[in-house]
Amino acid sequence: MTPDELQVSVADGTIHTVVMGFTDHYGRTMGKRFDAEFFCEVIEDGTHACDYLLTVDMEMEPVEGYEYSDWDGGYGDFHLVPDLATLRLAAWTEGTAFVLCDLHQGEDHALVPVAPRSILRQQVDAAAQAGFTIAAASELEFFLYRDSYEEAHIKGYRDLKSAGWYVEDYHLLQGARVEDYVGAARRVLAASGVPVENSKGEAAIGQHELNIRYTDVLAMADRHVIMKQAMKELADQQGVSVTFMAKPDAAQPGNSCHLHLSLWQGDTNAFVGDGPNGRSDLFRWFLGGWMKHCADLMPCYAPTVNSYKRYQDASWAPTRIAWSTDNRTAGFRIVGTGSGLRIENRIPGGDVNPYLAFAAALASGLDGIANQIEPPDEFSGDVYAASDLPTVPHSLEAANARFAASTEARRLLGDQVVDHYSHFFSSEVEAHQKAVTDWEHRRYFERI
Repeated sequence: MTPDELQVSVADGTIHTVVMGFTDHYGRTMGKRFDAEFFCEVIEDGTHACDYLLTVDMEMEPVEGYEYSDWDGGYGDFHLVPDLATLRLAAWTEGTAFVLCDLHQGEDHALVPVAPRSILRQQVDAAAQAGFTIAAASELEFFLYRDSYEEAHIKGYRDLKSAGWYVEDYHLLQGARVEDYVGAARRVLAASGVPVENSKGEAAIGQHELNIRYTDVLAMADRHVIMKQAMKELADQQGVSVTFMAKPDAAQPGNSCHLHLSLWQGDTNAFVGDGPNGRSDLFRWFLGGWMKHCADLMPCYAPTVNSYKRYQDASWAPTRIAWSTDNRTAGFRIVGTGSGLRIENRIPGGDVNPYLAFAAALASGLDGIANQIEPPDEFSGDVYAASDLPTVPHSLEAANARFAASTEARRLLGDQVVDHYSHFFSSEVEAHQKAVTDWEHRRYFERI
């Protein structure tokens, strides 16, 4: 939707509300709802919001210790500047348009350097300076329950009614039973300018995947964010619930978010070349950099305590860092041929913030090209059984300790970003360490 088209829709009463949104550290969509007529008056100026939103925890409590903003600084404003390329009809809700925003500093109107979308923009600019554009896709998996979000909350998220009752991977009959929700999700996304390719049952009970069309990497991260917001609002409307958390059920596979990337020079896939299997030096070096820096940047791919419970052998989630052609046991799977050649990173889960994950991937891959980093030899066979391969970190605490101390992470993302996000991740770890869980009650209440 263009601004002119919005003006027409506002004038004829089709659109009455415009939502201005951005993501916080967690990838949650924050923002304001505008009267559509007033939004049209301030469309160039945007609006303001409290900068504490880049310092809060999941419960919206400000966390001490951020250099970016704190109580001593008075928690001022940043500026929400709409990126009008993202303006669209929000077909999942009546009479509403939706636009994503960049965050600008109030004093000089520069991008807020620690905002997730700013971090990805910096890497997109670095790719452009090197002569490349990036095509990307993110495959999001989710669990669907017949309980509403409110009912799930009241039940303590226990004994929820799954939308299925057997593993339904590619199963059309079980998939048909959830078309009331999944089919509606496909339609509202398509009508909202998020092109949908397909949906399918996944490898767990009540689990599904909905795939949206690839595009350039910043627009893909935007589509990812809009998809999650639309699907949650649609679930609310239908009295059901979906979760993208990485491991909602200890007994089942978790939710993945596979990242697909390819490097382009104009209309040419730069991964294609005259090397083995039709692959270029640029492909090899990009893969080498992505793999080399993966463990140092792991919190960008696995940002929550729950993320690391997904990494179990023979669970479809990778546990070791290796690459292989069309091999789902490898963390880096090479798929496609010709112009469709791309690298799939299977490490992130459904809880990932797409801006941070894609930024980490680009920073790593571009460094691989700049320094001609060679990947290890291609692995053949079952990666789960290869005990000599490097493993992914086993916890957010371990991953964040490496991230915070990494000179490579600081070189790739900058000290300000690493300091800000390592503090955020450590705050998550501390909150988890203070929590008393159902597991502890079951294990220790009577028998200890």
